[in-house]
Amino acid sequence: MNHPSGRIPFIRRTVGLLALVAGSQVLMSGCVPLVIGGAAAGGVAVVASDRRTSRMVLDDQVIEYKAGRVLSDALGDASHININSYNSKVLLTGEVPSAQAADSAQKLTLGVDEVKSVINELGIMSVTNFSQRSADSMTTARVKSGLLQTRDLASNAFKVITERGVVYLMGRVTAQEAMIATEVAATTQGVVKVVRVLEIVTAEELMRTR
Repeated sequence: MNHPSGRIPFIRRTVGLLALVAGSQVLMSGCVPLVIGGAAAGGVAVVASDRRTSRMVLDDQVIEYKAGRVLSDALGDASHININSYNSKVLLTGEVPSAQAADSAQKLTLGVDEVKSVINELGIMSVTNFSQRSADSMTTARVKSGLLQTRDLASNAFKVITERGVVYLMGRVTAQEAMIATEVAATTQGVVKVVRVLEIVTAEELMRTR
């Protein structure tokens, strides 16, 4: 599919709710030229079931949007970068052509307003093809399904991202939840490795913030 500008966007994401800095309007959209976030897929429903405050969910989506624009302008089509933010902690996954590009992506993302830290998981390699990305999407779906079917686990507390068979788990969870979710992901078809990018809290801390 041809992009209106003639360039193929290098950042792909799914977005439920976007706040644009240029104004106070909120956009409800399935995809935009820079598509944002890997786990949001229901707008208000996601906010209602998320362990973040509604304001933090919105802030994370604004971070993803801003970082996407900055990285697209700076690195162009030679890179494929996915940006996922959770409580202002940003995970970068995908592929870039050089270590210098990976370092630049991290520094530029750190410069985005409200970003507290960046986990740089970018691979120094050629961008993945459609087949690999489709396989990753299927793996993400399988992991989410496994979490949903696991008793005593709040599956909606986890954000699941898959890149080249590596599953990244983001979220605000207890140590017990993290252990169970890791086991579910690790035993899912198509998963090469599980990387936890989790905020571990106590059950008491979760109760205080609900």
